[in-house]
Amino acid sequence: MQPNLTPELLMPAGNFEKLRFALAYGADAVYAGVPIFSLRARENDFNKENIIEAIDYTHKLGKQIYLTMNIYAHNMKVDKFLNAFCEMDDLQPDAFIMTDPGLINKALKLRPNTVIHLSTQANATNWSTVEFWRDIGVKRIILPRELSIFEIATIHEKVPDIELESFVHGAICIAYSGRCLISNYINHRDANQGTCTNSCRWEFQLAAEKGSLLQQENERQPDSDEYKPLQGSYKVAETGGKENDFIQDWYELDEDEHGTYMMNSKDLCAVELLAELREAGVCSFKVEGRSKSVYYAAVVARAYRHAIDDFLEGKPFDRKHLDELISASSRTLMTGFMKRRPQEYGENFEDGLSAPLTHRFAGVIRDYDEETKLATVDLKNRIKQGDEVEGLSSNETIPFRVEQFFKLNGESADTGHGGMQYKMQLPFKPKPYSLLRLVLQPERSKSE
Repeated sequence: MQPNLTPELLMPAGNFEKLRFALAYGADAVYAGVPIFSLRARENDFNKENIIEAIDYTHKLGKQIYLTMNIYAHNMKVDKFLNAFCEMDDLQPDAFIMTDPGLINKALKLRPNTVIHLSTQANATNWSTVEFWRDIGVKRIILPRELSIFEIATIHEKVPDIELESFVHGAICIAYSGRCLISNYINHRDANQGTCTNSCRWEFQLAAEKGSLLQQENERQPDSDEYKPLQGSYKVAETGGKENDFIQDWYELDEDEHGTYMMNSKDLCAVELLAELREAGVCSFKVEGRSKSVYYAAVVARAYRHAIDDFLEGKPFDRKHLDELISASSRTLMTGFMKRRPQEYGENFEDGLSAPLTHRFAGVIRDYDEETKLATVDLKNRIKQGDEVEGLSSNETIPFRVEQFFKLNGESADTGHGGMQYKMQLPFKPKPYSLLRLVLQPERSKSE
């Protein structure tokens, strides 16, 4: 089987609005979580009623929607899971994303014609495992983020008759393909049941219990490829958000030849590697981020849509696509394991939160009056008169300066605050699903 000549752009849909924006800005397919049985249970805004509406809406656009049911179930959830699976399957989504081998087996026996995509949580890291899942009846493997392009190509060569999907953008879990116990250990909320608190991204204080200075210096050895175990005892404690305000519990921090396991990863960005991934056999480029904003869904979808179209037309990579992705908040970007092991380069030592670098999401344009040239805008962050702003659509970026805007009662305003609606004069007629973003000046980026 040759690589798909028109690979799919698969975007996250944390709610119905994000789904609509992702599709409007270039996604070929979206994935949404089934309540209770998705690993994004806390950020999931879907229920049966709007899943029905979402499936109908997506199919009317000629695009696809996949439902995520990828928890590892305990006994008490097995029957509930299978009942929900059959109920959702009746709605005719294009596929289910699943992890648990027992539940996949039972689901395929209950509904043998249903399309199953194997979640990245299942850790299919080699061609033998992929071959096994193909024989079970799985149609697509969502590859672990820990694989290189060379390893992906080998899997495709050995098992060419199964679809391969690869993450190309978004947050990376520091644990192996998201199978993490840190949140459960510290906060009693299980990541594998959909309630991760992202504990790995919290700020921690590191403490070491070692011997004397001479002992430490004598134990230091020249760098080499051979692993040398750490000497002494290391512990971490999570800060309470204020300087010198730490919780009292200290947690042991251990290391082996593969590294330590409580770190904050940079975010994945493989926009420069799409042609290589397609050549390696990947048919679907997946973006992480069901809990991210409408702005993230739109900007990331637009950047990857244009990058995909460019390489399919034989054009060289255009740096503007990367600049667009940088305009969406991130924890700084890297190419993950695609080309090499990131080692310490993949760790973000500065901040566990996504931060805007060049632009900040300003608002969603809800309505526009052609006579007055006034748009109704849901502001998401503060803007003021004189700010440099850009209007975004699926294929345009229009810069302008904020001149006038008003409260809904008609009163003039010089500053608008997030969470409120305003009327704003625009120098252009906005297209459907248009957004506004603030162009950040360096000093403003740091201070806000």
